[in-house]
Parts: sequence; structure tokens; C-alpha cells
Amino acid sequence: MKNKKHHERTRAQESSNAIERMYITMRHLFNRGFYKPMGISGDTLRQSLLLLRPEIYGSIGEEKAELAGLLYVIDRLPQGIEECTFINLTSDEGYSNSHFKPIIPEKRKRNCYRIDDEQMNIEITRGRSEIYDILTHLTFLFVESHKISNRVLAHEEEGVITRDWEKLEKAVLTKKKLTQPEREVAITHTANILGRTFNELTAAYGGFATPSQPERLLHIVYWLGKLAIEEQLDKNKRTITFSPVLRERIGHHIHGEIWADSIKETLHKNGLLERPIHIISANMHSVMNTLFAPEALKTEFPNKDVYEVYEQLSKKENQDIRNKVTVTALESGMTFIQDTSGTNIDVQIFDTSKIDFDKIDIKANNEALKSKKPIILVMDYAFGEQAYETIDELLKPYKVKGTKVLLNVESISIMGKAGILEGGKGDIMIPSAHIFEGTADNYPFTNELKKEDLEGQGIHVYEGSMITVLGTSLQNKDILKFFYNSTWNVIGLEMEGAHYQKAIQAASKVRRSISPDVKVRYAYYASDNPLETGSTLASGGLGTTGVRPTYLITRKILEQLFN
Repeated sequence: MKNKKHHERTRAQESSNAIERMYITMRHLFNRGFYKPMGISGDTLRQSLLLLRPEIYGSIGEEKAELAGLLYVIDRLPQGIEECTFINLTSDEGYSNSHFKPIIPEKRKRNCYRIDDEQMNIEITRGRSEIYDILTHLTFLFVESHKISNRVLAHEEEGVITRDWEKLEKAVLTKKKLTQPEREVAITHTANILGRTFNELTAAYGGFATPSQPERLLHIVYWLGKLAIEEQLDKNKRTITFSPVLRERIGHHIHGEIWADSIKETLHKNGLLERPIHIISANMHSVMNTLFAPEALKTEFPNKDVYEVYEQLSKKENQDIRNKVTVTALESGMTFIQDTSGTNIDVQIFDTSKIDFDKIDIKANNEALKSKKPIILVMDYAFGEQAYETIDELLKPYKVKGTKVLLNVESISIMGKAGILEGGKGDIMIPSAHIFEGTADNYPFTNELKKEDLEGQGIHVYEGSMITVLGTSLQNKDILKFFYNSTWNVIGLEMEGAHYQKAIQAASKVRRSISPDVKVRYAYYASDNPLETGSTLASGGLGTTGVRPTYLITRKILEQLFN
């Protein structure tokens, strides 16, 4: 008799299903206009997140509090959000013209406004991916807050709180600065509340501190717990709302269109609109530094290796030498377009006819460059689905006095950070296709960058498919192992690739607004390995590990453009 096939669901299938449920739920709640994260309306979102247990949120499914995940989330949400009962997601609705001061999270550029003691407004200008990102982080935050309230209210008469909580409250509400012994007493009580050791809390403490709020960890734990206790005792539930204007505008490319038009207008004003254009999606420093740092800093670093110079430029304290490179770039034909559209994507335009290639340490075909005079357009990183909106709008023709002018886009290069599934932080991935998570949609392409282009530089290079995920905060090991071990041959994950390629293919193969022979380049460097414990995004930034791969990719892209 044949062996019967088992139909038990694997953890990867359960996780995949949980992600799908979360996305359907988030869209439903958005259309509804409001929900209570810890009420019945938020139940599906909570249960799915607890079933999924993403790597970034560490011990979310356990009784003890999660510290690394909490720091990751808090850095991406506005300061003071833990004190708010009402969180309102809005479009750009004119708060910048009011007395409200924008609060910009440290690790995510977005404008937030504290309306009063109870309400925080978060401005959404980057599309649906930003909404998913925020809702997932808030769900994590509120789940953690209920862990605190459950411990504070446990084994007590109804409404009576523990001594640990009273001591934490006293430390947080005191007006005077805490001494070291007072701080350690407060940490002891907080560690009890969080189910963590004194050592664990002391190690995490500095990461949460800010100059204006040195005891921020105590403050966050207290307010998260306080609002959760009020939810449980007084049924005073926290609420998330979506403004009517946001619900009306989302998905209509409003910010992307304004952004793209201002770029094309600048190109037109400077007489550059009909020149060959090379678009690079990267950060705002690597192309500029590669082109101008050798000349600008020749007296500061006469004999230093070029990568050591890049490392010095990446250090926070070296603002003066960064300024020097920027001044040289502006004097050598760079135009900077500061974003005012709300996309949070700044742009640099480099006119190669004004660059002295004898002062650049990248080999270039001077004759070809002199005759063609190409333009390099560098745009800052997009966020998730925003990649489609921005590139789609940028590649559309521009109207000059009623006449459509098609852009002469010769190449589009995408460089970014991604999670790697084989290898570690700082390694390089060269994709051959992007697969969109949760669907069978796949975007194969001919990548002008090859593995051999970047090998032999002391960095591991991997080539294969990459998965464009719906949000990095939703990945868990089971799903990633499935992709890694399956015939999809996935080497890494990121959030924008499929969106970029979808827009490029539409413009070049369907709409024909740019040449069907446009060259594409994709390369990513690893920010983390989500399959390795302790190597997720929540374990901290790349530091200087990211400098070498960033500039290695940048130099290779420019070398191909110049030849």
C-alpha cells in the first residue's frame, strides 16, 4: 500500500498564511477608518503577529519583555508615542504651517505631530508600505504593553498594583535627575516587571537614552504599562484612526507626481532634459563622495587608501570634511533638489560635462563622455511600494508647452541594503530576478552587474533570485528557510526590487515612454542575516561594515556608466 501523504501544515505555511491575513486585515481596518489594537477589531492582527513571531520582534510570543525589538520599534516611531491613547494616521494636511513642531523619528524620516497629551498624528506620504510598517510596529508595542500590565496586576486583589510598579512610577515622575544608585534601584524593579535580569536591562539602557531623556527606557516601560493597565481596569482602549483625506489619497501617486515633476522641471530649466540620463537609486553620499572626495580631500588624506577615506567620511563626527566634498560637488556641476513633495526622497543631478575626469580615480572613456554629455540622477532610497510610485512617475514624458518630451533614460541602477540568507553583514548580493512575496509574481531581468565584477575585493558575493517582501518586520525563519531551500533559489530579501522592476518594465516594454533597451543594474549589500540568531536588523546597524560594499558597488556602477 502506498504511503499516504501527510497534510499537516508546516510552520512556513502557517507563517505565510499569517502574513496574508495581516495584510488583508490591515487593508480592511484602513478602509474602515479606525480600530482598537487591543480590542476585538485588533484581534486578528495580534493573533497573526503572535503566530508569526517575526525575528525582528524576538521574544514577542513569550511572557518576558523583548528589549532589542522594543528599541528597533521605538527608534522608528515618534518620541512620546508611548504616552498617547489616540494615534491618528494622516496625509500631508497642512500641519507644517501650524504651531505644532514636527517630531521626526531617529531611524525613519516622517513628520509626526503631538496634538495634545493624548494624541499623536503621524503623516503618511510614502504609500501603503508605510502604513503596514507603522501598524505592525504599533501592534508589537501594544502586545508588549499588556505583558507589563499583566505582571503588574498579577496575583493581586482587583485594581491593586505591585510594589515594583509603585517604585518605577516614583522614579519616572520625579522632577530631579536620578543618581546612579537611584537609577539602579529603578532598574531592579523594572527588570522584575519585564521578567528580565538586572544585567540585561543595564546593557540595553544606554541604547534607549537620548540627551533630553537619559532615563527613556524607564519612561517608555512606565507609560506603556500605565495605558495598558487603564485598558484592562477602566476599558479605556487605545485607538488608531486613519484620516478621511489619507483614505481618499492613498494609492493615487499624489506625492510621487509632484516629486517627479519638480525633477523634470529642474532638468528642463538647466537645459538637461534631452541629454542621456542614468538614474541611480542609492543614498545621498556614495556617488558624490566617489566622484569628488579624492580631489576635495587631497590635502587631508594625501596617502590614504580610498576606502579609508570613505570610512572617515561615514563617521558622524566628520561633518566638516563631508561639507568640503559637498562644496566641491556643487562647484563641479552638481544640483541638489531638496524634497518638498512629502516623498522624503532628495535628488542630486550631476552634469558630467562639468566634471574634470582627470581628477577622478575611476577609468572613463573621455571621448564618449565629451560627445554624449550624460546626466547622472541620484535619488535617495524609496520605501516599499513607494518605489513603484516614484519610478513610474519619473519615467513618464514631460510636457513642454503642450509637447510631450520623452526622457532619454539609458540606464537605471538600484543599490540598497537587504537581508541575506547565506553569508553575513556586509556581503554583496547580485539579483537575477525579483519575486514578490505572497504571490507567484516574478520579474526576471538581465542584470548588467555580474558576480565577477565585484569578486576579489575581500567581500563575499552571491548571485540568485531575491524576494521583495511586504515588510521586513514580518519575516520569520520558517518562511525564509523555505525560500532558501526551495527551487526559487533565493539569496536575500528586500522591500523595493519588484516594485522598481514592475515600473521599469511598464515604461520600457509596454508604454514605451523610455527605450526598450534600457540597461538595469541591481546590487544589494547585507544589513543582516535573519536566519542567524543575533544577526537580525534589531541587533543594530552596520557601522563601518557597510562602507566597503557600498562604495565597491557605487564604483562599479559608475565605471560601467563611464565606459
